[in-house]
Amino acid sequence: MLTGLRQHLHNPEMLLYIMAAAVPLSFATWRALINNFAIEQASFSGIEMGTLQSLREVPGFMAFAVVFLLLLFREQTLATLSLIILGIGTALTGFLPSVMGLYFTTVLMSIGFHYAETMQQSLSLQFLHKDRLPIVLGRQMAVGSFTGLFIFIALYVFLDLLQTDYRTLYLLGGIGTVLLALFIYRAFPHFKGEAEQHKTMILRKSYWLYYLLTFLSGARRQIFVVFAGFLMVEKFEFSAAEISILFLINGVLTIYLAPRIGKLVRHWGEKRALTIEYLGLMLIFTSYAFVDNALFASLLYILDHVFFAMAIALKSYFKKIADPADFASTAGVAFSINHIAAVILPVMLGFLWIVSPALVFLVGTCFAFVSLLLSQLVPLQPEQGLETTLVR
Repeated sequence: MLTGLRQHLHNPEMLLYIMAAAVPLSFATWRALINNFAIEQASFSGIEMGTLQSLREVPGFMAFAVVFLLLLFREQTLATLSLIILGIGTALTGFLPSVMGLYFTTVLMSIGFHYAETMQQSLSLQFLHKDRLPIVLGRQMAVGSFTGLFIFIALYVFLDLLQTDYRTLYLLGGIGTVLLALFIYRAFPHFKGEAEQHKTMILRKSYWLYYLLTFLSGARRQIFVVFAGFLMVEKFEFSAAEISILFLINGVLTIYLAPRIGKLVRHWGEKRALTIEYLGLMLIFTSYAFVDNALFASLLYILDHVFFAMAIALKSYFKKIADPADFASTAGVAFSINHIAAVILPVMLGFLWIVSPALVFLVGTCFAFVSLLLSQLVPLQPEQGLETTLVR
């Protein structure tokens, strides 16, 4: 038994799975409680909540700065520190029930969250062979979804049955992440990746297609996160309980489908997987624009979530075309590119929503269509030197 445990602790895949569980312990707790906590304990209005959500996205936009921290810390150490910051930010949330207090804890939590996610992506690219990467990424998504479901059920028990206060719940979620981070630091050796990572921010012309697809992915994701759920509440008058049921269904499906999607990406190849993803998203966003049936809208919401799991193909594509020394730097740059849309798009489309909600989703269709066109430039067998079909 001890021999088996030691083998697991010397397996970088196990490290990645534990990191995938550590993040939602805090973030799922924070996200599930923040609206009620902010309104009930800090008297938030829509203005303060909008400001808080904008502040939460700033560390994601600044994720490129992670490369400078690599001058001070090894990547695995930086990942552990990021998890600890995420846990501390979450744990402190309940102790600072004021506008400025929530702004502070949200930014602290978000720094830990985005840097932990950045390093997890970088370490995945470094530790895993290109043929195994899609499968392990799918399993990481499943682990994260399972942890999120566990948090959701636990919060229901603590809130409704045990009448636990917000401060205790935030403290428990944050401490859980900190303890897992300390376990990672103490139990796992420092694994070596394929190559020593560059310690400067790098933008390469040969990665231009990956950058564009990453930006468009962030834009589409924001339309789903901000406006799909809003449509369910505003147009179809879904209650909080009904929205929670949709979250539960999405979580269960992710646990089941994400590992299988990873296997399909390896079997189909990145170009075919991306083509199917973008065709499906075009159909979904167009249907959002004209849907008049609550049941059909719910199905779209679930399918939308499933199709975004196919983003595994984009990371697999980058793994095959990139210089192994670029993984850490480009992971930070990609997070920043992905969050450009998060900073500017919700405000712009919010004004468009007032004119016509259908137009917001048709913008999503346009993003998916442009992504589809660009995905046809992905080679059937991408590699360094053959990043796009335009390369001779």
